[in-house]
Amino acid sequence: MEQQIAALAIFVGVFVLATLRKVHIGVLMFAAAAGVGVWMAGMTIDKVVSGFPIGILVLLVGVTYFFSIAQANGTIDRIIEMAITKVGDRAFFLPIAFFALTIGISAMGSPLAGLVMAPIGMPLAKRYGIDRMLMGIAIGSGLSAGGFAPTSLYGIVTYGTARAAGIDLDPLVLFSVALGTNLLLLAAAYVMFGGFKLLNKRTADGFGTQLPSFSANRPTPSHPFEREGNIARGKQAAVQVLDPAAAPQAAAPEVPTSTSKLNRNQIITVLCMAGLVVTVVLMSVLGSNPDIGVLCFAFASVLTLCDPQSGKSSVAKIDWSTVLLVGGIITFVGVLQTMGAVAMLGEAAGAVGTPLLAALVICGIGGLISAFASTTGMLAALVPLALPLVASGDIAGWAVIAALGVCSSIVDVSPFSTVGATFVATVDADERPRITRLLTRWGLSMVVVGPLLLVGALVVPSSL
Repeated sequence: MEQQIAALAIFVGVFVLATLRKVHIGVLMFAAAAGVGVWMAGMTIDKVVSGFPIGILVLLVGVTYFFSIAQANGTIDRIIEMAITKVGDRAFFLPIAFFALTIGISAMGSPLAGLVMAPIGMPLAKRYGIDRMLMGIAIGSGLSAGGFAPTSLYGIVTYGTARAAGIDLDPLVLFSVALGTNLLLLAAAYVMFGGFKLLNKRTADGFGTQLPSFSANRPTPSHPFEREGNIARGKQAAVQVLDPAAAPQAAAPEVPTSTSKLNRNQIITVLCMAGLVVTVVLMSVLGSNPDIGVLCFAFASVLTLCDPQSGKSSVAKIDWSTVLLVGGIITFVGVLQTMGAVAMLGEAAGAVGTPLLAALVICGIGGLISAFASTTGMLAALVPLALPLVASGDIAGWAVIAALGVCSSIVDVSPFSTVGATFVATVDADERPRITRLLTRWGLSMVVVGPLLLVGALVVPSSL
């Protein structure tokens, strides 16, 4: 018992230490897992290392490589520009467009990549008289929903970990839960922040030449520990959009070329992206479990043969940082499972009362911690630790894991997290106190609203 408690204390301590020192959690976790496994659990190094999630590594590398090629050859930028141009001067649809675009970008491997929309959306919202809080929630909700796509990090970690533990969580079901939840939150934001007042409001100029290019000026965030970098990029991009002359050292925004045709490589990329989606959906419908990482490698091979230069440059953009982050945490969790510490937590959770109450508690804990820390880290840590809750069979495992995952994500608009901090950075200085206050209230309210909504909608019906 003492060793199990000590191992759990080390696990929590590594999280705290890495956060305070702003170092990579995965590095510390892997080293700590080796130390605890060998010296406290009596494991061999081979046994410790075998807990590294190779399947998740293949998923992350394949997905990020495929979509890095799509970004490198300009396909993603062109899709974004054409989609925004279609909105025209209809202000009501602007937050919806950014919600949909952010889903698409976040679904391409890295949820935080959706943050490239913040420096564009927040200044545009001001220009068209849209409450910046509404735009922030639209982008944040899109990031949360897209992050649980079968091809994105939150979804990969959540359903990958669940399946490794024998819980049949369908990736499309997980994505549907996240999408439905965030659509409800967006609708609530429209009601609370004047969105429906925009129905009859049209602008005279529409979207002109001030729309900057995306990837050329703002590299997408690669992992959850880039708060300072995101804020700096957000400030710079906001200055460029609102007052290009105020940023003479930065490259001038590029005029979009949405009216021109896609080039050959971009057409092939769009076909491969569509082929990936169709293949995943068809295989899921037919009852097969598609290996999305392997499929991404297959389609990426086509793209790199057609465009060797983009394929070569995209190797460096593979999200190795997140691979190490998730791998380090899950390796440590494997050590905890070998020691019996996870089973001990399950017994403690059972002492809380009914399984439904325990599910509410762990979803609330996930949301509260994630509001101040890495969502990816929370998912990698809490999903395995929540498994004992469903061991009795009284509640459906897929429902608990899906609820926990989404609860840990919808709080990310808190200004204490990377997402919320970026929103605050991309509004005018005089608006920041209001936006900070409202994002704090919204983010912390999700700690309560999320568990009640998702446990009520998913776990309760599955336990009847």
